[in-house]
Amino acid sequence: MVLDGQDSASVRRAAEALAQGELVGLPTETVYGLAARADQDAAVAKIFAAKGRPSDHPLIVHVLDESGARVFAQDIPEVAHRLIQAFWPGPLTLIVRRAAGIAAAAAGGQDSVGLRCPSHPVARALLAQCRALGVEGLAAPSANRFGRVSPTLAQHVADEFDPGLLVLDGGACDVGIESTIIDCSRGRLVLLRPGVLTPEQIEAVAGEPLQSPDARAPRASGTLAAHYAPRAVVRLMSTDALREALNTRLSRGVAGAAALDTGASPATDGSAGLAVYSRTTLDVGDALYRPMPAQARAAARQLFAVLRELDAEGVREIWVESPPDEAAWDGVRDRLSRAAAAFVPR
Repeated sequence: MVLDGQDSASVRRAAEALAQGELVGLPTETVYGLAARADQDAAVAKIFAAKGRPSDHPLIVHVLDESGARVFAQDIPEVAHRLIQAFWPGPLTLIVRRAAGIAAAAAGGQDSVGLRCPSHPVARALLAQCRALGVEGLAAPSANRFGRVSPTLAQHVADEFDPGLLVLDGGACDVGIESTIIDCSRGRLVLLRPGVLTPEQIEAVAGEPLQSPDARAPRASGTLAAHYAPRAVVRLMSTDALREALNTRLSRGVAGAAALDTGASPATDGSAGLAVYSRTTLDVGDALYRPMPAQARAAARQLFAVLRELDAEGVREIWVESPPDEAAWDGVRDRLSRAAAAFVPR
């Protein structure tokens, strides 16, 4: 059930449902989330059940401000406070030590918890309404089946779950990939998941370098080797490898999917329907072609929507040109690498 997120009555209705322990689909600037009140383990259990997500895989708790974060945190280290001041509201999740007796299910049973303050106006309006009802935080992983492509439109959420799920429509997500995750729980900063915020931006505010995760790093959302995967096989290739593969395919006359501008459907004659997602102008023959923006932020904004669209076209494989080896592209590269890891190469 998709409701207008700009309508205050719809936001109140969603807040009341959350306060009663129900699930709600909500927009954020990163992706749409499947939300439940984070302080009620029974409500959080519904998220794991709906997504088919392992209950020990932690969720991110969304809060209205630093005051809300302190409800769930044992303490907010000074470096975390600086990052909050610089990047909240926004696409940054901070992992801190969890306050005793709250959000154990949302944290996947860990003694740490991931906290984020979203900037999307509908998410903020919903969090404010929840606060008025005594609910300070919402556990809200991406609103898709576990391991699949994250949603960036309300209709994506509606397509994933039971028609009775209440979904607030806030339009297309502006960022398009999930938040950067920084672990602040162990006395040093560790980058657990890249996003659109670069390490340089984080370090400039933190005043210390980011470390790589080790075996003792807390579990965090979206860090499994295989994740964000469409139904089609994703193959991530260098520019040269992509050109060579396409040339080989064309020289052999391999049939593929019909071009979109013909209005035809993908090939159904048993051949492998192919889509190509590239920053480079290529001769793709009869494959579906989707240009990847040359700017990292623009590519992030489109990425999941394009993967979902290509899935809907019925292609069997998606060949993707590897993003540039630059920090600004880390988040996009991370999502594509995990999507490609979901399938064993043939």
